[in-house]
Amino acid sequence: MPRLGVKLCLPRAARGMAGRLKKAPAKAAALAALLICTGGCGMAWDSFIESQIFFPERRLESQPGDWGLPHEEQWIVGEEGVRLHAWWLPAPEARTVLLFFHGNAGNISHRLDNLRRLHAWGLSVLIFDYRGYGKSQGKISEPGFYADSRAALAAGLARAQATGCRLVLFGRSLGGAAAVSVAAEPRVAGVILESTFTNLGDMAKVHFPLPGLGRLGSRFNSLGRIAEVRAPKLFIHGDRDDIVPWELGRRLYEAAPDPKSWLSLPGAGHNDTYLVGGDGYFRAIREFLDSLPAPGVY
Repeated sequence: MPRLGVKLCLPRAARGMAGRLKKAPAKAAALAALLICTGGCGMAWDSFIESQIFFPERRLESQPGDWGLPHEEQWIVGEEGVRLHAWWLPAPEARTVLLFFHGNAGNISHRLDNLRRLHAWGLSVLIFDYRGYGKSQGKISEPGFYADSRAALAAGLARAQATGCRLVLFGRSLGGAAAVSVAAEPRVAGVILESTFTNLGDMAKVHFPLPGLGRLGSRFNSLGRIAEVRAPKLFIHGDRDDIVPWELGRRLYEAAPDPKSWLSLPGAGHNDTYLVGGDGYFRAIREFLDSLPAPGVY
């Protein structure tokens, strides 16, 4: 079995926006200069921002079979014909298909321990890689990120219909922005948002104490979309998260319409929520799912 704990969710995120920038004053100075020169817009600005957000890895470190997981390899044809690599992990007698939107770094293979534990609780899971990640074609960008999320939603709905299950979205970290972007779909039965944030402007202000970064609030803007998400929602956040502060997750929760619930995990950081939370974490997810309407009832 692959070694646990090396790459839980963000194998290079500590060197991404949340890590590189807070420990590299030179990066902050470069950002300030770019902000002044470009006015916070234009291709150079967009390219710089996306270089600090997305950290894809092409190499798959393991396969579901290495973790004892039954699976089917799936290809999702997205917008513009981009082929997205996915794994379908069916569970016997499952009532829920969990469509998993992962975070900003690595690829689907880095989530297998988490998926194994979710699967053990009776959930079928469909997980996919955004363009440029793992075996998926293309190059990642914010518009592509949302386009791939729409394609994955269509694939998840098809799996749920074919298996007589309800579809629940699970967005983790940056994947929360992906999940929120498609969660207004009426056939979505529920949404789980873990360790996610309001918008990029708020994240930038936490890690870059520079003037003018509030204009990034339109980027990865879950706060601006959450009011449209009417499905029941479960928010999960560790109170020691030093990448996405607990307060940003709580702000998103407070802006969300009912029905909603909040699970705070004492002692959990950004990448160890399911490990620190243990059985209580999975029971909370199970109880949330059990509270949802039966499959096919919306």
